[in-house]
Amino acid sequence: MPHAEIDGVPIWFEEHGDPDGPPLVALHGGILTFEGSFGDVLPWLVQDRRVIGVELQGHGHTPDTGRPMSIDRFADDVAELLDHLGIERADLWRFSLGALTATGVAVRHPSKVRRLVLAAVNIRPDGYHPEITAPEQDDPRLPTEQEFAAWQAVYQAVAPKPGDFFAFLERMQPVVHDWPGWTADEIRSVTAPTFLVVGDRDFVRLDHAAEMLDLFPDCRLAVLPGTKHTEVMQRSEQLRALVAPFLA
Repeated sequence: MPHAEIDGVPIWFEEHGDPDGPPLVALHGGILTFEGSFGDVLPWLVQDRRVIGVELQGHGHTPDTGRPMSIDRFADDVAELLDHLGIERADLWRFSLGALTATGVAVRHPSKVRRLVLAAVNIRPDGYHPEITAPEQDDPRLPTEQEFAAWQAVYQAVAPKPGDFFAFLERMQPVVHDWPGWTADEIRSVTAPTFLVVGDRDFVRLDHAAEMLDLFPDCRLAVLPGTKHTEVMQRSEQLRALVAPFLA
């Protein structure tokens, strides 16, 4: 699969579907891979569009070069990748960390975004339930030991340096924990129609989801029942019914 050299990082990407269809860039959650995040929805997503799966610095097949990481840098990488591929404007569907990155693209590079699907996203750190970042991490919303072990196994199967999983995990902590979020005015500046999807047992507080619904200028919100943060992208048929008409 190809890489694009962007700001000193060989960003890995893969393409699926109709090469002449409308482009959609899909981006994974934190420490996950494109396949791990989008494998359940990919079969129907590729039927009439060009899907470009991207893996950010240090994730999946993309090496961690040691370059400082931030949500803004990730967003700029995606914008530059679109330039590299000759794509002026694309739909963006992102999950968790990827959804933060997609929001960053919409804020920093609005002309590049046609439509925006943000799954399990927040716009400020306080948008998460406080239990998620508390020292005693035993909240049922958190990933299970089995889920975490599966993520580690996938990382070790495809990463350029399979032994770096825990070192990379430590490098990623401040990317999200020190991220300041966006102001209300920055979110109001987003020009792309936006679809928010959260689970009713998500990391994201439902009152925060309602606030985002009010702030994004052209926005709709779906709350998936009986769904944790880690399960949102597994609800393939529900997502198809909700998201496919929005993207059409």
